[in-house]
Amino acid sequence: MYRWEIVQAVTEQRVFGIVRTTGPEEAVAAADAVLDAGLRAVEVALTTPRALAAVARLTERRPDALIGAGTVLDGAAARAAVESGARFLVSPSLHPDVIRTGHRYGVPVFPGVSTPTEIVRALEEGADAVKIFPASTVSPSWLRDLRAALPQVPAIPTGGVTLDNAPEWIAAGAVACGMGSALTSGGPRAAADRVTTLLTRLAQAR
Repeated sequence: MYRWEIVQAVTEQRVFGIVRTTGPEEAVAAADAVLDAGLRAVEVALTTPRALAAVARLTERRPDALIGAGTVLDGAAARAAVESGARFLVSPSLHPDVIRTGHRYGVPVFPGVSTPTEIVRALEEGADAVKIFPASTVSPSWLRDLRAALPQVPAIPTGGVTLDNAPEWIAAGAVACGMGSALTSGGPRAAADRVTTLLTRLAQAR
């Protein structure tokens, strides 16, 4: 898949899951729960011990899913993630070397930004979309106002997005939301119920 095709696939459902756990086995189990419930894209945060082992295992076991790596802070981590099978890279902050490395190997990158200046710089560096982080410090109305001045911004609010406000973010112009424990916690049954509810709400918010 080309980079633009991966971006389109990751954002198609308007949400992707974020897994941050105490180890690779727990990460795989948490990812399996939301993927089994119908989610198509999941990011495994590199703050998880041996996170790349989880990325590699999920990529091998679930070839139809889009498995990404998050909390990617430098070019070395970006290349290691791609070599482990990550299909997209996410950062909490803006690192041009992560963007360059991801693009060198055909993988889209979503750097973290929190101000209009950072957003414009990320776009200038070639970001495929920008992660609005932490989203809990702003609001959907903030994104709506931002897009009045910068309508070209493909925004992915992350950090504090909930089942209740995710549709508001999409209605405000976000291309997708990144959701962690609000979506993945509580075991497979609870996660499945949340995914089903969320996908229905997001479809109505488009």
